[in-house]
Amino acid sequence: MKYAYEDMSDEQFERLVVIICQHIMGISTQGFAKGPDGGRDAKFIGTAELFPSRSSPWVGTTIIQAKHTNGYNRNCSESDFYNKEKKTNPNTVIGAELLRIKKLKDKGELDNYVLFTNRRLTGNAESEICKTISDYIEVDIASVKIIDINQIELYLKRYPEIMRIADLDPIDSPLIVSPDDLAEVIQAFANQARTLDRSLTNINIERTTYARKNQLNNMTEAYANELKRRYLKDVNEIESFLSLAENTALRERYELAAEEFCLNIIAKRKDYQTFDHIMNYLSKLLVDREPILRQAKHKRLVNVMLFFMYWSCDIGENEDAKTQ
Repeated sequence: MKYAYEDMSDEQFERLVVIICQHIMGISTQGFAKGPDGGRDAKFIGTAELFPSRSSPWVGTTIIQAKHTNGYNRNCSESDFYNKEKKTNPNTVIGAELLRIKKLKDKGELDNYVLFTNRRLTGNAESEICKTISDYIEVDIASVKIIDINQIELYLKRYPEIMRIADLDPIDSPLIVSPDDLAEVIQAFANQARTLDRSLTNINIERTTYARKNQLNNMTEAYANELKRRYLKDVNEIESFLSLAENTALRERYELAAEEFCLNIIAKRKDYQTFDHIMNYLSKLLVDREPILRQAKHKRLVNVMLFFMYWSCDIGENEDAKTQ
């Protein structure tokens, strides 16, 4: 059975990894905990039962890392995971890990290192990444492993009880939205933007005042001001675009996206302290899940469109018209 790993939360994926490790290393595998370096590691100390194999098990302190993405069909060769030109780039998954686990090795707190990810890993990428890690932290390459989504699937087939033990309740899943409708709108808007009227000012939108909306949604003043400074100038252009008769179908796609976002935000609102976090999370999720939105010319428009939804009161809590 294939599981939608991209719809899991980071915590759910970590729980799954720990249970897998309890099966292949030993029941004494310690769960993920935040260390003094800020990283979240799981750990196994001793001789592994079956990992990497029964005949040649790892011995000593094994640091276990889980790197989860909500993106579709992501792989370990992508530049946000590993940059072969700038191996220690802290903005990549592997680069950030190298800097952190080298300190653990230098303090004698790491003998072996395994990273689980729900990305896909090719043979060439596996050997290159493992060699980079082993060279940098100065351990034998046999003491470094990357476990990708395909290997995770094999473990779940071999140990079907793992998913039952993990008890991954969908209600604990993160805020998930589909990027499809919004991606089509953004792509079309990017193509038409230069021909649109930026001076349209007489748009009659029934909306809660921006200041009041920010209070209702717990958006911080600094974040709200920065959104307004960067993206308010684009609002009229988007409204002009969506109002064109020839864009009726795109307007419908926008409304479908806004409705989905709104309802899912309401359902998961308690999981996010401020609306700042929701906006940032949605922006990253949409870019991660849709290749069109990862294009440089579209990335900014993701934030523009999310601001437009918020400004137009299509997402986020609004003042009840009857109480005004």
